[in-house]
Amino acid sequence: MGKINWKEWGTDILVDLFAGMIIAIGIYNFALNANFPVAGFSGIAIIMYHLIGLPVGAGTILLNVPVAIFCYKFLGRRFFIKSVKSMVISSLLMDYIAPLLPVYEGSRLLAALCMGVLSGAGYALIFMRGSSTGGQDFISVAIKKVKPHVTLGMITFVLDVATIVLGSVLVFKDVDGFIYGVLVTYLMAIVMDRILYGIDEGKMTFIVTEHGEEVSKHIDAYSGRGSTILRGMGSYSKQEKDVVMCACNNKQMYTIKKMVHKIDPQALRLLWSPMKSWERASRKKVD
Repeated sequence: MGKINWKEWGTDILVDLFAGMIIAIGIYNFALNANFPVAGFSGIAIIMYHLIGLPVGAGTILLNVPVAIFCYKFLGRRFFIKSVKSMVISSLLMDYIAPLLPVYEGSRLLAALCMGVLSGAGYALIFMRGSSTGGQDFISVAIKKVKPHVTLGMITFVLDVATIVLGSVLVFKDVDGFIYGVLVTYLMAIVMDRILYGIDEGKMTFIVTEHGEEVSKHIDAYSGRGSTILRGMGSYSKQEKDVVMCACNNKQMYTIKKMVHKIDPQALRLLWSPMKSWERASRKKVD
């Protein structure tokens, strides 16, 4: 076993406390009283709360035990231990700290929006520390390992729909509640993806042109991003052309499209979206 990095674990605990608190507020202080189904294991725990009165945090831990045992070998010891830590902290905050705060009793729509933003941000922060809150997060990360091209937010959204339907059928029996549940789940997925993959999420563009150097020069002058010029050849015409590859965000893409068209109206432009622009040339500081 390697040496314990106490600084890293201290940071993890601080993040768990902050993230767990905003998750708890989102679920307990906004969603629980608004009477709409919540996704994930927290949603199942809320169903148990309404049916048998089991506290949400305790229900979450109870549901996590079999999933944790099943996923232990698949996800690895380190991730498992960190996730158990995050799960326990968030569950304790849910049952003992969140009830001390006032419960929102206003609009269901505002409750759904607040829950989606707070919980989505909290889950994303925990994921960024290489951890999770267990339960469905274990399942989401396991799927992510098998399907790395699928974002965590979208994986979570698909899995959450089943819980929303279950809560709507067993407890709330309300069409409006079901709609709010879908809304908050989608919002959580969007917030998670924006935090995990960056606000500057953009596109990778491939520009097939006879004026590669000029296109690359204009892209660099406009966006400050370097580009890569590849040599390509048409399979039918056998004509050689330049392929300019450049990563840029959504705001820059429209202007780059106009510049390319002005330089070479016959240029072929291909987009790969979505992605996060990681190009080192665009960073002021290099690690």
